[in-house]
Amino acid sequence: QVQLVESGGGLVQAGGSLRLSCAASGRATSRHAMGWFRQAPGKEREFVAAITGSGSSTEYSDSTKGRFTISRDNAKNTLYLQMNSLKSEDTAIYYCAQYYSILPRGELSSWGQGTQVTVSS
Repeated sequence: QVQLVESGGGLVQAGGSLRLSCAASGRATSRHAMGWFRQAPGKEREFVAAITGSGSSTEYSDSTKGRFTISRDNAKNTLYLQMNSLKSEDTAIYYCAQYYSILPRGELSSWGQGTQVTVSS
């Protein structure tokens, strides 16, 4: 079982930037795709971005494409989410998660505890 710990959340003004990190320990993370998800108050958890085990391919939701960048450093077992041009609607708790597969498909095997991102307008 892998343990995931997010960090880097906080309060930022609209138009600003934040970089989230997710440190993984336990199972070899390079064999598994990973992703970022978020949940705003009163809303369901939604997909933000994902990256393959090797880091060679990424996917984004329509709302984050062009503003957010997902990356990973397998040597450090760390996943990142660079968030630029933040909007008030990006306010949410952000979670990192690991897929069972090396591709970002199918079920998720582990979740972090989440980190709060608040964007003030």
